[in-house]
Amino acid sequence: MLCSLRLFIFAAFRFLYMRLFNAWEMGQDQTKQQIEKGLHLYQSNQTEKALQVWMRVLEKSADPAGRFRVLGCLITAHAEMGRYKDMLKFAVVQIDTARELEDPNYLTEGYLNLARSNEKLCEFQKTISYCKTCLNMQGTTVSLQLNGQVSLSMGNAFLGLSIFQKALECFEKALRYAHNNDDKMLECRVCCSLGNFYAQIKDYEKALFFPCKAAELVNDYGAGWSLKYRAMSQYHMAVAYRKLGRLADAMDCCEESMKIALQHGDRPLQALCLLCFADIHLSRRDIQLGLLKLHCLCERIYRTKGQQRELRDHVVKFHECVEEMELYCGMCGESIGEKNNQLQALPCSHFFHLKCLQTNGTRGCPNCRRLSVKPGYV
Repeated sequence: MLCSLRLFIFAAFRFLYMRLFNAWEMGQDQTKQQIEKGLHLYQSNQTEKALQVWMRVLEKSADPAGRFRVLGCLITAHAEMGRYKDMLKFAVVQIDTARELEDPNYLTEGYLNLARSNEKLCEFQKTISYCKTCLNMQGTTVSLQLNGQVSLSMGNAFLGLSIFQKALECFEKALRYAHNNDDKMLECRVCCSLGNFYAQIKDYEKALFFPCKAAELVNDYGAGWSLKYRAMSQYHMAVAYRKLGRLADAMDCCEESMKIALQHGDRPLQALCLLCFADIHLSRRDIQLGLLKLHCLCERIYRTKGQQRELRDHVVKFHECVEEMELYCGMCGESIGEKNNQLQALPCSHFFHLKCLQTNGTRGCPNCRRLSVKPGYV
């Protein structure tokens, strides 16, 4: 009788265990399916829907490994959208999950994501510290695969701190890992960073060469990659082209990068492109200002010599330059930039002689007809 009772209890426990195991396994499968569903939506540029799917998985899943994976998806998505504070928030949750799993592979990946998050937020000392933690966790399968990414992140941090020699050492190491493992995506990212490196130390030929190489990698291998890789290579090419005075090429690359940044809602990249646009226009204006000064000087020479035909030509060209650059006061019509004058900008960025604004008031901008009830800040 006692033996039969024991057998019955054992069978009941075995049945309950199998029910729990099957439920846990089913939960794992559902988590995996939902993560894959989010990835499919994300690759179809339905970013917000993908984020909603992944957030539901994060809220409902009790499987630590599944939570770790979905957190990785959220970190990558927020990195590509430029939401770096959210990226760091998810990276902190991920490292806690990795500690719960007590697996060195998960810990290595978690520390790398912490490093990348801090790098994006310009916390370079923290980035270097987390990268060193990753490198100290040698021997795991994942750590060997991620060494190139760790070296790249550390190189970007050293570059942010203007420690150029160490930055270059890290970039070269990352490039070796990329070549040895045939990792084209990593090679593309390293080339963009090297473009930034050489732009900062003013070797503009190399600053152009490396992002051009990155753009080639995107064209040859990047069919399934995020558009962020194309956007970054185009941005770094734009910077180098501008430094080399190839302003039309710089404008084309910057426009391409901005288009992708707008499509993905990447605000930091949009800001970088806007700064690049401003620098391109400033460089163009420098050329135009040079032409303006040339026509002004020629006008004085021909006026002194009494050569009326040449004088008229340069006066016309001078005024064409003034009008094209909008270097005139919209109230009195006199040109701006010929002599020292106090100027004032309106919120629409058109500027006038201060005395004209004081005399006529600022009820509206004469150039664009936009209402302006107060001057701008500059």
